[in-house]
Amino acid sequence: MNRVVVTGLGAITPIGIGKDQFWNSLLQGKSGIGYISRFDTEAYASKIAGEVKDFCPEDYMDKKDAKRMDLFTQYAVVGAKLALEDGRIDLQALNRERIGIVLGSGIGGMETFEGEHAKFLEKGPGRVSPLFIPMMISNMAPGQISMVYGIKGPSLTITTACASGTNAIGEAFKMIQRGMADMVITGGCEAAITPIAIAGFNSMKALSTNNEEPTKASRPFDKNRDGFVMGEGAGILILEELNHALKRDAHIYGEIVGYGATSDAYHITAPDPEAGGARRAMELALEDGRVDYTEIDYINAHGTSTYYNDKLETLAIKKVFKEHAYKLAISSTKSMTGHLLGAAGGIEAMATVLAIKEGKIPPTINYENPDEECDLNYTPNNYIERDICYGISNSLGFGGHNASILFKKYMD
Repeated sequence: MNRVVVTGLGAITPIGIGKDQFWNSLLQGKSGIGYISRFDTEAYASKIAGEVKDFCPEDYMDKKDAKRMDLFTQYAVVGAKLALEDGRIDLQALNRERIGIVLGSGIGGMETFEGEHAKFLEKGPGRVSPLFIPMMISNMAPGQISMVYGIKGPSLTITTACASGTNAIGEAFKMIQRGMADMVITGGCEAAITPIAIAGFNSMKALSTNNEEPTKASRPFDKNRDGFVMGEGAGILILEELNHALKRDAHIYGEIVGYGATSDAYHITAPDPEAGGARRAMELALEDGRVDYTEIDYINAHGTSTYYNDKLETLAIKKVFKEHAYKLAISSTKSMTGHLLGAAGGIEAMATVLAIKEGKIPPTINYENPDEECDLNYTPNNYIERDICYGISNSLGFGGHNASILFKKYMD
């Protein structure tokens, strides 16, 4: 089986655009949460989100091309551009039939869907844009990347709700490991801070209503957590077969060595109360990587800041890691970025790889009130320095989807 390494990173996030801004903001404990600016939230219980700031697609692509893409696709295309540049990848020198694209998106073109539906109601079916469908469908993110860069290998979209980005990275890893591709552009993208999406999550009572202190609203594992905060953006990684990377003298961030994916088979939104699915996903990733649980140093938790997720993810970690659970460093970077839904796994995989590479574990900010049901080390409020050999990134999604990916420090 081929070894697979990470050679490029591209980030579009509420705490910064580009790998360096994203990583530095994580270490600084910077919150990207604020009041929603795109629509009037007077009638909404939750008025806050993690919007991407200072994003202008025309800085990265032709204005006409940008107008033919929903925002989630713009994020994906720009994230891919940044990742390719970060990886110093000359596509003209590579066999683009051996390059794939596997992206996760939980919802797809929600902004386009809402806008065209409003036009339909107001002006009738004849005024709906002919670009409505190709802008809305979630596979258009990898589709547009393939067209922009002439990439002709497998091009796939994974939709498993909030596990989408992590499942995408896991499937991309397997594609290279099995020899189906030399390189895969992977991760997740999402842009669902829209009126009806926020209304829907509000109706489920899933969102934080701590509107008085937006930057403190996302507080994973804290006793006073009251729901997640919506985020948006893209996290794009370049995965590459090791020898392919070495031949072009690539900079290697780390190695991906394990992947686990499971289903709860329990409920459409609630996690398994025994945390069986999340437990097995981590166990499968460890088994796949042939790594003992005592070797893991860091977990980037799903950590949504909802009561049941944080409680049950903690339970799953305890079941997998036993006494070692209390020696792990754990953090939820959603405390700073909010929850990017299908893109969450992309930026959190990046955070995990950078933590391993830099020997620095980003914090869980807003951790002020310990919860007796969440009693592990969540790296509260400030980053710590620690040598990390192995790290896991977890994602759990509505429908009972669970995914874990296992990264290792690269050593030639």
